[in-house]
Formats: sequence, structure tokens, C-alpha cells
Amino acid sequence: MKLLLLNPNTSVALTSRLEASARQVISSQVELSTCTASEGFPYISSRAEAQLAGACVLSVLAEKAGTYDAAVIAAFGDPGLSAARELFDCPVTGMSESSMLAACSVGERFAFVTFSPLLAPWYTEQVTRSGLGSRFAGVFYPDDSFGDIATVAEDLASQLTELCIRVADCADVLILAGAPIAGLAPSIREHVPALLLDPLQAAVTGAEQQFSLFPKGANRGCFQRPPGKASTGMPKHLAEYMARHDS
Repeated sequence: MKLLLLNPNTSVALTSRLEASARQVISSQVELSTCTASEGFPYISSRAEAQLAGACVLSVLAEKAGTYDAAVIAAFGDPGLSAARELFDCPVTGMSESSMLAACSVGERFAFVTFSPLLAPWYTEQVTRSGLGSRFAGVFYPDDSFGDIATVAEDLASQLTELCIRVADCADVLILAGAPIAGLAPSIREHVPALLLDPLQAAVTGAEQQFSLFPKGANRGCFQRPPGKASTGMPKHLAEYMARHDS
């Protein structure tokens, strides 16, 4: 199985962090490749940025079509996830959806622990869309601000650990939300009296599982492939892909 890890953020350092986290859980038969967005934002932190990143996700997936068997959208707000499932003939997973579903399999209530208050409204919206609001304990973040996005996990490790300890009073599973803190869970897990979940790892293992069950992806029901349609001013590979895809 060939798995593409697509980072919609433009930070190569984040891609390296995400890849390291993924390699901790992928099975030996998975061939992992990574890709970093060439346009957009160093890290996505709003609905508007996610909307733009989603278009980039579709363009990259179209350009690389045929080189992967499943794809992971490696940004916590899952930019472009539903659209990618509608278009591409393979499983596509996202960090927030995968982590919420995994959390619900091992606990009654889950919470997001992240690194910035700017992310809270957008992340909360992911829960609303998932229909899991009754099992959601909220979004929590430290008081301290961060400096370099590439080192936020290390810079805020102690504050995030203390925060997780407090949040464990109201949630069984804590999702360390956001690509910049991927890989943090193993280093602080022993200090926290709740299950810690790395959303990138949930998305990667979810993609493997989906490939074994539905190798062509979500191509029925509401995700039935749309008819081919010509377009104007679109990226070349995406325009060609959408024009040829007649349900």
C-alpha cells in the first residue's frame, strides 16, 4: 500500500514532524511518501485559510493521482476532506475526524488540547459537523503564546502537560490538536491521567484500515463521483481530473 501524507501547511519542518509521528504506527507493508503545500500558509489557523488550503489539497491530489493508494490530509481542520472523498478513487482521511472517531471508541468524552486560542472556534466547528457534540468536553489551550511554529511542541511541552492533567478531570481522551504538536503524546503520556491521542497517527491508521475495507474510497451514496465538467482558470491537473471524472 502506498500512502501519501499531504501537509497543506507550507512548513517543511511540520512535514518532517508529521512524518516522524506517522512512522511510529504505520505497518511494515506501507510505503509512506510526504508532500508539503507549495502555496498557502506556514500553518493554517482559520476557516478562511482552511478554505484556501482545501483547494490546494485537491490540486496536489489530482497532480499525484495514480502514485498513491490512500491519502492523509495532515492538518487538524481537515481542509478539503469531503471534496477529496467525492473526487478521488481511494481512501482519504483527516486528522480531526479520525481522532474524534478513535477517541469515541475508547472513552465517553473527548477534548481538544491545542496551542493557540485562535484555533478554538474552527476546531469546535469540526465537532459540530461530526455530530459528536454530546461527547465533546471543549477546546483547551495554554495561556502562554508560542514563538516558532516548528518548535511549539518543545517550547510549550510543560504548559501543555499541565493543561492535559487539568483537562483529564472532564474528558477520558485528550486529542493533541494541531500539526505542530504531532508526536508530543509519547513524551508526556506517563504524566497524564487520561488517554492521549495523536490525531496524525489516528488518520494514518484509519487510512490503512479504510484501504483494506474500501480500496476505491467513498464512491457511493452522497460521495458518488460528480459528472465531468470543463472549467476556466483552474490548476492544470485538477482541471483535467475534474473534466474526465464522469460518474
